[in-house]
Amino acid sequence: MHIVFVLFDNVTQLDFTGPVQFLSRLPGAQVHVVTKDGAAVTTDCGFSILPRSSFADCPQADILCVPGGHGVRDAIADTALVDFVRQQAKGADYITSVCTGAFILGAAGYLQGKKATCHWAYTQLLPLFGATHVPARVVHDGNLITAGGVTSGIDFALNLIAKIASEDVARTIQLALEYDPAPPFGGGSLKSSSDETVHNLRARVYDKAAAEMKMAIQHII
Repeated sequence: MHIVFVLFDNVTQLDFTGPVQFLSRLPGAQVHVVTKDGAAVTTDCGFSILPRSSFADCPQADILCVPGGHGVRDAIADTALVDFVRQQAKGADYITSVCTGAFILGAAGYLQGKKATCHWAYTQLLPLFGATHVPARVVHDGNLITAGGVTSGIDFALNLIAKIASEDVARTIQLALEYDPAPPFGGGSLKSSSDETVHNLRARVYDKAAAEMKMAIQHII
């Protein structure tokens, strides 16, 4: 089973490293980490990731996964990257994204008329690609699976493992990787966070980031 992760500069590394850690444990999994030219890409954490393949030598994906990050703003305007995603998606059993990686699927034409999610700060932009936002960490619509922000990529991976292999396999992998979330603080979602915390975070980071993402999307549609 070929699992292809498409990377680009300024990717959010946990969007990728979370699900790949789990999906790589699927029986028969072959993971392919690809970039346009096979060169390393930067992450939002100050280090780089060296891929396994370039677009030219990547096999057909059974599972296609596109992570997000601030680099999505440039990625959706990268014709080679969007065309690669579009062509891979045609033959994939599952087309998936984490966080704002959904917008790359949107640029490739795979959100139109679909239910989807992404990071909470950008969900209002999903209708620009013809999608309907569903407020959940993982949203299934046919063979399209989208995950919310960052850590939800692990939930998405376990959901997909259960769907492909079985719930028992998913539970075993979950135990092997000791995924038993017990955050030290409440407030990891909009529902559990104070209005003040949400307001301050939006003002400091996401109002500007979402506006820039909207401009980038409007430029290509």
